Amino acid sequence: MTRDGDGYAPIESYAAIGDGRTVALVSADGRVDWWPVPALDAPPTFAAVLDAKHGGHIALAPTGEYTASRRYLRDTNILETTFTTERGSVRVIDCLPFGRSGRLAWSELARRVEAVRGEVEMRWEIVPGTQLGTAEPWIQDRQGAMVIRVGDDQLAVRHFDVGVPACDGHRVSGVFTPTPDLPGILAIVGSTDAPVFLADRDEIEGHFGITERHWGEWVSALGYEGPWAEEVRRSALALRLLQYVPTGAVVAAPTTSLPEVVGGEKNYDYRYMWVRDCAFTIDAFLALRLHDEAQAAVQWMLGALRRTEPELHVFYRLDGSAAPAKEQQADVPGYRGSTPVRLGNSAANQLQLGTFGDLFDMIWQYVDAGHCLDPKTARLLTELADRCCDTWRSKDAGMWELDDQQHYTASKMQCWTALDRAVHLHRAGQVHSDNVDRWAAERDRIKMWVEHNCWSKKKSAYTSYPGTDELDAATLLMARTGFDRGERLAGTVEAVRKELADGPLVRRYGGTDDGGAFVACTFWLVHALVRLGDLSEARGLMDDAVGLANDVGLFAEQIDPASRAMLGNFPQGLSHLALINAACAYAEAAD
Repeated sequence: MTRDGDGYAPIESYAAIGDGRTVALVSADGRVDWWPVPALDAPPTFAAVLDAKHGGHIALAPTGEYTASRRYLRDTNILETTFTTERGSVRVIDCLPFGRSGRLAWSELARRVEAVRGEVEMRWEIVPGTQLGTAEPWIQDRQGAMVIRVGDDQLAVRHFDVGVPACDGHRVSGVFTPTPDLPGILAIVGSTDAPVFLADRDEIEGHFGITERHWGEWVSALGYEGPWAEEVRRSALALRLLQYVPTGAVVAAPTTSLPEVVGGEKNYDYRYMWVRDCAFTIDAFLALRLHDEAQAAVQWMLGALRRTEPELHVFYRLDGSAAPAKEQQADVPGYRGSTPVRLGNSAANQLQLGTFGDLFDMIWQYVDAGHCLDPKTARLLTELADRCCDTWRSKDAGMWELDDQQHYTASKMQCWTALDRAVHLHRAGQVHSDNVDRWAAERDRIKMWVEHNCWSKKKSAYTSYPGTDELDAATLLMARTGFDRGERLAGTVEAVRKELADGPLVRRYGGTDDGGAFVACTFWLVHALVRLGDLSEARGLMDDAVGLANDVGLFAEQIDPASRAMLGNFPQGLSHLALINAACAYAEAAD
């Protein structure tokens, strides 16, 4: 792996580690370039991925030339990187650890360096950043411990058998040669607005074994034994990294402003939970029999809805509160000059009618799995079903959050889904309303409207919106919801493969989509082929699709069809959700 002249690494060169509260990104050359403390949405003290010069990083690599290979320890989110030089090789183990009673009371990033063969001189460096241009870092020696202060963060450097550290107030570094009998330990422990706990060597070393057992026990609960089992497990582990365990929320991605187009302006903050992603998450968790996680996500979603009712927001903060209405922009260079770097997401103000379908489908999946709703939730859902009846004829921003307001086909299909699921919930005795006949009538009216206005005889496919022949890959989701699984789905699948696909990659929509191919769209296409009964084509496409992941099995939001470089925020939850759901659909159909 090589960085560019400005110090930025390819997005696909990163691996992610996490502890259920936050996520760190580790590049293939051993640098931690992203780590917010203590939570996913906190200001990042280490953010070189967005500001190579002043963002902050934690480096650990051989002093001379080397090659590197890496993997996750089996069924864990613990990263192992092996560096090989002419004189030998070393192994670096990275994790955000757990403690004996679960999550640690403090934040910790631990790195263990093990000699494998020969002698390899290693250099490490900790350079705190400016929290995206909002704070000035400083390192001071306090009773023999080097403590980093940045904003409200207080982080202590713990070092054991990694050489004598040197500190100039803005960085701390060291050089050492690990020996077979004594691994080097480098850790950063800290807290925000709280005292910092100075963990000793035995405590930190013990966390590695505890963390490995934690992940192994969690994976053992997965209820999937079909094709692509390894990829499904890795995607489930990636989703677990994105779940903020204290509340149950699952962020769309743990980063902000990694660009859809390098050097462009399509750089967004994904550190929120979208209702759409929550629906896919519940589907995946239930399919994998992760009932604790599914229950936590449902409870979080319903709690968020109650805090903003009668408004249904597109996405929410990790604590379930409404996302800020306005975004801010950080005064930093951005990934490879991609500005602006956004804090917050202006899509919070958009009308996205598809959110109704996402919510109701999520609740129906939950009920269909044998669970029951409470009276407050049932009342809230009846009000939202009535609102869907009132508003489905409006123009909206669509799933892709576009500035161009249209009657997007995929949004209308999701309004159909909302009212269809509301009728099912009523028939199942989970919600009660005198308006159920209206729900059914409006559902059928939406179906007729879409079939009449959004179908192109010329393309033999559903188009993006009435009056255009441009296609939208989001219409493939009708296979998942059941809006159509017949000839019109088949026609749309054929048209999407002809116009939006480039090998196994699929763009979101035609015309003005100047980003890369959207990874989730490929898996939606697999899902649609499964629903059409074309299992041979579905399997071939799925085999190609899972091969697009990086070397540790992770996906960003998009992939450049020409270079196969990854684009957008990383790792992307929707990409991994779509993989899991496509694999589960195939396994069910094949079985």
